[in-house]
Amino acid sequence: MKRLSALSLVAIALAASGAQAQTFKMEKFDIKGEGGTDYVVVESATGHIFVSRQTHMMIVDATGKVLGDIPNLPRMHGAGIATKAGFGFVTAQGDSNVTMFKLSDFSVVKKIKINTGTLDGIMYDEADDKIILTNHSNAGNGYLVALDPKTGDVVGTVQLEDSGPEGAVADGKGHIFVNNESVVVDASNGKVVAEITNGDRVDALGYDPTEKLIYIPGGAPGNVTIVHQDSPDKYTTVATVNTVAGAKTICVDPKTHTAYLFQPEFGPAPAGAGARARGPMVAAWFIVIKH
Repeated sequence: MKRLSALSLVAIALAASGAQAQTFKMEKFDIKGEGGTDYVVVESATGHIFVSRQTHMMIVDATGKVLGDIPNLPRMHGAGIATKAGFGFVTAQGDSNVTMFKLSDFSVVKKIKINTGTLDGIMYDEADDKIILTNHSNAGNGYLVALDPKTGDVVGTVQLEDSGPEGAVADGKGHIFVNNESVVVDASNGKVVAEITNGDRVDALGYDPTEKLIYIPGGAPGNVTIVHQDSPDKYTTVATVNTVAGAKTICVDPKTHTAYLFQPEFGPAPAGAGARARGPMVAAWFIVIKH
């Protein structure tokens, strides 16, 4: 399969944070396929990246090579990867199922019906060894649902304080922080410690704990703001890397210190199609940021 590539370099001296000078390299590949997107997630152990495509999920490597494709996932949102158990899990809002699949060959194991809330975000909490679902609700508060990564069984359900939870992250100490739809804060007391200027339409963040770099994707301008955590209360913007307009979710592989995004590109809408209409897909950009 022919893959198109574009390359840009951004050299940044990190004098303000005391870090060494770094060069950020953006590369993008047209991986083809149909459908829009939501979350992307990387399995650090293998370097496999799982890309949501609305009705199916594509699995690619860091060069944009397509390794697999899981079908029949209506209105899918994201994937939770449990490497130790050997399974991955995908949320599909369209049929209220979580699809459990093998990481070895991407074959489907079973469908898990979830009747609590509306499926959206998903993650793997390594410290507690649980797949965590963050579900919306159209009639009250949303829910957090925990699955056993070995069996897919539902092992816990918690009602949240907001009706529209999105992504979640675990601190490795038994706590899970849930992003509600309704800045940087001190997790111990909720105090705002920093406000970072970045591009509009952010839907996820990426963090490299070893290098203390935060990756903030702005979908409106089509860029990623990269911020260094100098101290718990001090943050320095070190780069703005141009990507693709619309790319607003991201994941970071802490093993290779590489960030990944995905965004389809659409051509002009047909005449008279309406203000919100879009044209045919002209490319499906898998975006890689290295340094």
